[in-house]
Amino acid sequence: MSIVMVQWAAMPTDLSSESSQFRVTLFVGPQPVEGKPFIHSTVFNVKKRSWKGGIQVAVELDQGQAEAISSATRFPQWLSEALAGVPTEDHPSYRDRAQELFVQAVSRCKLDLLLQTGISQENQCLAADTFVSDLIDSATRKQAFIASYVASELDLLPNDTAPSPEVMREAGGLHSQSNLL
Repeated sequence: MSIVMVQWAAMPTDLSSESSQFRVTLFVGPQPVEGKPFIHSTVFNVKKRSWKGGIQVAVELDQGQAEAISSATRFPQWLSEALAGVPTEDHPSYRDRAQELFVQAVSRCKLDLLLQTGISQENQCLAADTFVSDLIDSATRKQAFIASYVASELDLLPNDTAPSPEVMREAGGLHSQSNLL
């Protein structure tokens, strides 16, 4: 198993004062959770400015939740549009990696929900059954962050990765053409 650390800089998911007190980095994941079929865990390092040391938070996400959020955010449609400039033979590997990145981004959205409610300075696990309904709403509102994160990690061109107005409108994220500016 290789461990990859990714800094989530330049892509804040929540600008509330509580969340801005934390530095969050991806530690590892998503990985299947032993003994819990259909659940994956993504582990983040979290450090609050006032803490001397950081903690690790394992964020569990049920496969059904991920699928519901993918559908609610119209992620498959966005991904198809984003891959339009990629050679067709490369699409399967891009799609596989995009699914992992999608779970990472949604897990980060779930972690933000925890950070907004407060967090103690101890390693912890955010169970799959926590913030279920709030997570769908949060991920839908943060659809642009999810798309930006996936596009960035896949090295897709920025101007090719914005969700189209049709995708945004159908996902409830665009109410009029004036929102495009």
